[in-house]
Amino acid sequence: MWARIINTILGLWLMIAPSFFEYSSLAADNGHILGPVIITFSVIAFWEATRVLRKWNYPIAIWLIIAPWVLGYENNIAIISDIGVGVLVLLFASVKGKIEKNYGGGWSSLWKKNPKHLKQSE
Repeated sequence: MWARIINTILGLWLMIAPSFFEYSSLAADNGHILGPVIITFSVIAFWEATRVLRKWNYPIAIWLIIAPWVLGYENNIAIISDIGVGVLVLLFASVKGKIEKNYGGGWSSLWKKNPKHLKQSE
């Protein structure tokens, strides 16, 4: 849970940093678009049943790492901020978290030999 909270804070940082450091419009737009997306996936991943959505922050984090070169940022603070946030989001999105219950099992549960829900009690 703590890793999702940190990613939520990092998403908020992406949204507010451009106003503090006067980023270029491209860098600011990038933060204003990706910040809420990171927050959305992080908050949805708070719950154990939807924890897998934390991984949807991987492509966003990778984009943040390469965006300064692709978009041609001019502000060094924007470059450092986006790369730093990208690395941290990638790191914290990799934290699995404690799993206490088993939900569903996906399609692979259909092909298991002795699924728990089909065992007969004696």
